[in-house]
Amino acid sequence: MSDEKKNRIDADPENVERSLVSLVLTVVELLRQLMERQALRRVDHGDLTDAKVEEIGQTLMHLDARMEELCDHFGLERRELNLDLGPLGHLLAEE
Repeated sequence: MSDEKKNRIDADPENVERSLVSLVLTVVELLRQLMERQALRRVDHGDLTDAKVEEIGQTLMHLDARMEELCDHFGLERRELNLDLGPLGHLLAEE
């Protein structure tokens, strides 16, 4: 393969859209996982009312379900969102 072909950007609109959606969903999944961990820490520390624990649980379950819907809609698997950061490991926690 020539150097010119190696340096070309794949500008196929379908690939660009899929890559962009994948990137956005990766960021959303990272934030969802961070929110979940923070909520669990707060529950473990006992500084939330039962009503607040229930509210947070419902919110996280709704967000998780919405992520599944979005992945299905765009033909992505959640495992595809987990970026390999080389020697640092993967971006997202395995669930």
